[in-house]
Amino acid sequence: MTLLRTVDELLRGTHTRPESLQKGEIEVEASRLLTAVLVFGMAYGAFMGLYAVLRGGDGALPQIGAATLKVPLLFVLTLVVTFPSLYVFSALSQSRLTYQTTLRLLLATIAVSMTLLASFGPVTGFFTLSTESYPFMILLNVAFFACSGMVGLSFLRKALDAVFAGEPGTPASQGAASQVFRAWTLIYAIVGAQMGWILRPFIGAPNAPFQWFRARDSNFFVAVWEAVLHLF
Repeated sequence: MTLLRTVDELLRGTHTRPESLQKGEIEVEASRLLTAVLVFGMAYGAFMGLYAVLRGGDGALPQIGAATLKVPLLFVLTLVVTFPSLYVFSALSQSRLTYQTTLRLLLATIAVSMTLLASFGPVTGFFTLSTESYPFMILLNVAFFACSGMVGLSFLRKALDAVFAGEPGTPASQGAASQVFRAWTLIYAIVGAQMGWILRPFIGAPNAPFQWFRARDSNFFVAVWEAVLHLF
């Protein structure tokens, strides 16, 4: 219940009040945020891996375990890679966010994304039971990940606006917040997409042998385009 209460308060903005953010503070522990990321990420990963289990084939059961681990790992590794850049951008813009507060803010952003992604789990399960199309399942999951990521980034944008609104010279500060957000969003999106490509497979192709990782040919964007072509 404590975890659910923490997430509910986070979604409602209790832990990211403007007055606290303007002081460079976030009212939630990093350990709780990380726990939320892991729990909700693993929950959605289980739904992703269910497709391979229901379609059969060698290694179907290990696939659900791999997907359960890989979904939270995807976001944690993306955070590790992109966290230094956001902190540097923020520091150059002379915000009040410290190293620790910046980390908590990004963990809160990812926790929001993971909560929304986990809420899509039953929808993923429904389509897993009702369709045989592997390209469709790939695109469905890409859409859910993209939607969750955009909602999380919207959360981050509002938080940065509140942070920079408390800095001297409000118009200039808001412009700095916008520049920080745009620059980091581009980095985050590209790194996250390619990280997902490196960690694939998540769903598991029907009747294919189990693999922890596939060969790193092509890239995420080419693969999505090929899935669209196969679907239509």
